[in-house]
Amino acid sequence: MQNLTGKSIAIVATNGFEQSELEVPLKTLREAGATVHVVAPEAGEIKGWNKTDWGNAVTVDKTVDSVSADDYDAIVLPGGQMNPDLLRVQPKVLDLIKAFWNQKKVVAAVCHAPWLLVETGIIKGRKVTSYASIRTDVINAGGLWEDSEVVADQGLITSRKPDDLPAFCNKIAEEILEGLHERRAA
Repeated sequence: MQNLTGKSIAIVATNGFEQSELEVPLKTLREAGATVHVVAPEAGEIKGWNKTDWGNAVTVDKTVDSVSADDYDAIVLPGGQMNPDLLRVQPKVLDLIKAFWNQKKVVAAVCHAPWLLVETGIIKGRKVTSYASIRTDVINAGGLWEDSEVVADQGLITSRKPDDLPAFCNKIAEEILEGLHERRAA
């Protein structure tokens, strides 16, 4: 993993996030030197989903209301079925994701989190992947879906599942270090 000292990353999630899809990027990116905040609609703690049952709680560092894309270099969106489904009906979350995109910063989504990219319209015309069960949703929203462990398209990073997390985290670091993705059309 490349050195991310001086870089800041927001991981946006709520209850029902896939445990490993929040915890692995959180640990990996912090170990690389980045400042990483868990951001949620609510303060306190959010509880993960660990494969077949409720998992561990994670402390929320900041609420969606208290952060801005201006404060970070990237946004990471963990999957799980519940988490992105709950987040995609929250306008402030969608606005935050769009703000990262409009500022040409890194937007990374794994598993079911590309639902959030569908909801924001970001996915249209972009090369992406996702968990297989939402492939049709992604394609219907104009995403150029492929079955790969990690897909990057001008700072938009997507992966399929927990097994892809090492490649996902490495690609996040690589894309952050590239800087703003100025060639990307909004």
